[in-house]
Formats: sequence, structure tokens, C-alpha cells
Amino acid sequence: MTIAEYISSGTFTPFKGGTVECSTERSTPLLSLNPKHLEVAVAKGVKAHLILLCTESVTASVEVRLAEEAELDMVELYLKDSHVAVSVHQSENSKLRSFSALLSSSNVGYTYALEGAGASNSLNSLYIATGSDHATINLNTRHNVGQCTSRSLIKGIAAGRATGEFRGLVYVAPDAQQTDAQQQNRNIELDNAHIVALPQLEIYADDVRCSHGSTVGYEDKDALFYMRQRGIDEATARRLQIEGFVQDVVMHCSLEPVCSLVHDAVSERLTTI
Repeated sequence: MTIAEYISSGTFTPFKGGTVECSTERSTPLLSLNPKHLEVAVAKGVKAHLILLCTESVTASVEVRLAEEAELDMVELYLKDSHVAVSVHQSENSKLRSFSALLSSSNVGYTYALEGAGASNSLNSLYIATGSDHATINLNTRHNVGQCTSRSLIKGIAAGRATGEFRGLVYVAPDAQQTDAQQQNRNIELDNAHIVALPQLEIYADDVRCSHGSTVGYEDKDALFYMRQRGIDEATARRLQIEGFVQDVVMHCSLEPVCSLVHDAVSERLTTI
């Protein structure tokens, strides 16, 4: 199924944006198609699913509010050059699970505000920049109260003359004790591409567990040689190696059948490298 077929499948009705209140459980995900402004509120104890799909170039703002014990699974797919700001406010014991894929020259910023004890969020994201693309992910995770958890895994691939950027800040407020925050950023730089990776911790509490790490590497020449010795041509060996690199991010996409579309879109994008 192509993305166009998925949109027109009738499983749900796509909407451009506006305000959506999730006060009861929904049997189907919300699908926001090329929004310019979107507000989503998930009520206390409600579980919701949101798909953000950009098939056109857009400049958009997305604001999400999770009430106590609310849960949201969010999948974002950027196929055209877009500038999107995502802001999430989380109350006590709420949970956010996010996945995003930037398959174009897009700029996406995330601000996660954990404002109630026991709140948790995770972001698994990747960008693939080729040609003269410039893909950017900015992440600002703000632990404003104690006993909250955040996890982020960001992977990037830049090839040709492309530029990839990741800027990540974990902020821990004064007295936000027992914060548990982990941030990882891994990148592959190919050809004449350039990658900028700037992780940062800003901590004002002393009873915390916070870590971050960032690497920029290159193709594994030995692995490519090994595969070519077994009859795999260079282009295929290169693609297989890169697919393996992004797979642990793609597998975190939790909403079927959109995850199959994500996998196909990522595989198609990798053929341009």
C-alpha cells in the first residue's frame, strides 16, 4: 500500500489541523495531513494515537497536552521540505512515545515539558539527507519536576553535499530530584556531507541519573569488503550496512499499518545514497 492509498483507505478521515480533544478511547489513530497548526489534548487516563504526515512543504506548529495518566503514541513522517515545531506538556504519570523520520530537507524542533511527577517520554528519530539537503532536529527536553523519565535515540545519515544537524538539550530544574534522562545520537557521514552534533546537559539538581552521547562515523570499509567477497555488489553492500544502522530506530514505530509505509519510505530514500 502506498501512502496515497493509505490516506484514501477510509480507515479514518485525514484533517489539516485545528483543535482535537481526545476525551475517550479511539479505535483508530488520528491522522493530521500537512497541518499548519494543530492542538491535541488527551484527557485523564485516555490512550490516543496520532499520525503526522507531511507530503507537502509546510510550516507548522503542533501543541500536545497530556493530562494525568494520559498516553499518546505519535508517528511523524516528513516527505517534503518542512519546518515544524512540536511542543508537548505532560502532567503526572502521563506517557509519550514518539517516532519521526525526516526524509527531506526538513527542520523539526521538539520541546518536551515534563510537568508532573512520574511523567515519561521517549523519542526515536532519524533523518536521511542527500544531495544538497539540510536536515535538522532540535530537541529540548525539560524536566521541570522530579521523578520523571526521558529517553531519546536520534540517528542521522548525510550523503552527497548534504548537511545534517542534531542539537539536543536535557534541562533538569532545581529540586527536580530522581530525574532519569538518557540521550543518544549516532550519525554516518558519507561522501562530502557534513554533520553537526551538539548534545548538552543542563542540570540543577544533585540526585539524578543523566547521560548523553554522540558520535559521527563513516562506513565500515572492512564490512563492505567482507560482503563483496561473498558476491554482493558494492551498492547493495553499502545499502545493507546503512539499513542495519537505522533499523533499531525504525523498529520503534508502533502504529501499523503506517509503520510498513515508514519502512518502505526509508528503504526508498536509502536508494538515493
